Amino acid sequence: MSQTSYLVGLIGSGIGPSLSPALHQREGDRQGLRCLYRLIDIDTLGVPPEAVGELVRAARDLGFDGLNITHPCKQLVIPHLDGLAPQAAALGAVNTVVFRDGRATGHNTDVTGFAASFARGLPDVPLERVVQLGAGGAGAAVAHAVLTLGAGHVTVVDAMPDRAASLGAALNGHFGEGRAAAATPDALASLLSGADGVVHATPTGMAAHPGLPFPAALLRPELWVAEVVYRPLETELLRTARALGCQTLDGGGMAAFQAADAFRLFTGREPDTARMLADIAELAGAAGARN
Repeated sequence: MSQTSYLVGLIGSGIGPSLSPALHQREGDRQGLRCLYRLIDIDTLGVPPEAVGELVRAARDLGFDGLNITHPCKQLVIPHLDGLAPQAAALGAVNTVVFRDGRATGHNTDVTGFAASFARGLPDVPLERVVQLGAGGAGAAVAHAVLTLGAGHVTVVDAMPDRAASLGAALNGHFGEGRAAAATPDALASLLSGADGVVHATPTGMAAHPGLPFPAALLRPELWVAEVVYRPLETELLRTARALGCQTLDGGGMAAFQAADAFRLFTGREPDTARMLADIAELAGAAGARN
């Protein structure tokens, strides 16, 4: 008899507001599955991000079927896994771990999630020169997705120069020399003046980190703006960009598509992505009304 109940969880920092439990449990209910989704918050536990390895081992020992991994553990978890799917290996970041046959395998559904969301929400925008703000775990996934979608060149901007340079080098190694470059925030004005679009992949704009990631004066109507943050769905960046007439993409699609891909990995069942997109709009909208 095929498995009908699944125990999964999310490891990360400050994850109390996460919509992942509701997304997975709703889709499980629709498919006649019992999907228990637990939050494993390192802040609540009082442990550092480096404890992710112990938490993964504990979850495997306790019979979990899989885990989602989020900030700040997407890169730290890698040495504690038995294997990586090709996408996760190329990215150097894991957001989904599947336990099967005694092995813990790392995947990355952030890249497929962002690519699907972008193709759906901004299908015809120019992609010759793209600026991306943020080079962390989500940033690595999003930059890979943008280049996979056909971007000519991506400049990764991060306040930590080494992190931006490392991601830029990894992108050039994977996609070919000259496809990516690294820069620091002081170069944003000149970079955005000549860009087709900007991808925002830092926590700025989240409910706990309100504000704009860069001055509004750097936006112009011809620039498309894609956001990774989905709590709230309309960040200050998106609100400001829309008011100027920019084409925009909120983070909800990435959240829904990455969850759908993770659900498929955990259960082997095909998720209903249209319903999961509706779920994220409803859940994030309700959360925004409460904040």
